[in-house]
Amino acid sequence: MTGFKPGQRVLVAPMHFCNHCAKCVAGLQNQCPEFTVLGNRVDGGNCELIAVPAVNVIPIPDSLDFNQAASVPLVFLTAWHMLVGRAALRPGETVLVLGASSGVGIAAIQIAKLFHCTVITTAGDEAKLEKGRKLGADHGINHYKQKISDEVKKITDRRGVDVVIEHVGPATWDESVRSLKPAGRLVTCGATTGPNAAIDLRFLYSRQLSILGSYMGTMGELYEVLGHIFAGRLKPVVDRTFPLKETRAAHEYLEKSQMFGKIVVNP
Repeated sequence: MTGFKPGQRVLVAPMHFCNHCAKCVAGLQNQCPEFTVLGNRVDGGNCELIAVPAVNVIPIPDSLDFNQAASVPLVFLTAWHMLVGRAALRPGETVLVLGASSGVGIAAIQIAKLFHCTVITTAGDEAKLEKGRKLGADHGINHYKQKISDEVKKITDRRGVDVVIEHVGPATWDESVRSLKPAGRLVTCGATTGPNAAIDLRFLYSRQLSILGSYMGTMGELYEVLGHIFAGRLKPVVDRTFPLKETRAAHEYLEKSQMFGKIVVNP
């Protein structure tokens, strides 16, 4: 690996792409026909040793420990591509971020605040909402006790939000769409509660809404967001770490949805 030294501290860009097709050469790796995330269609990182292409290896500063570094690439790249690459976020806009305690939610709150946006976030309990506020969220909505779109209308004086960061799916889809202002943009990167969501086309075209899909991001975007991480402007959040031999316990803990931030498995 040219430019790397034995023992150098690095992180791995957790994605697979061919690096020679037209899309890859154009720097659009997440549009490569072979593109996928490690662990999805290709083997992942639940192992003691892993071999990856040199292009996927990025040096990290001493100020970032390995647990923090492991928490960065997937979610911060995803959130950056959603907000900057797809939604073309502009300073001062209003953003609704679903799931304050999720990896994407934690990253999206911070990125939106980097653009001096007003951020509304959601969570299932007050403790998670308070942590979301500490990350920079201006307003919090308890999605178990409050109707998201109604609260958004109250907060925005019925205007709605410019951008919704959606990754939940059918359970929140209608509320997300209803929270948008005219010409608002909904960006989705996931389907945690299922793959099928419906939309009233009359509502879509009459309000001139944009529904945008987003999948990870490009290597260029990863280097861009890492610049903010390395400078301390964006901060990864680690909830808990597990040794590799306790991977099952880590997954069981994840399924309880009590965490705030990333769960890291150490080899």
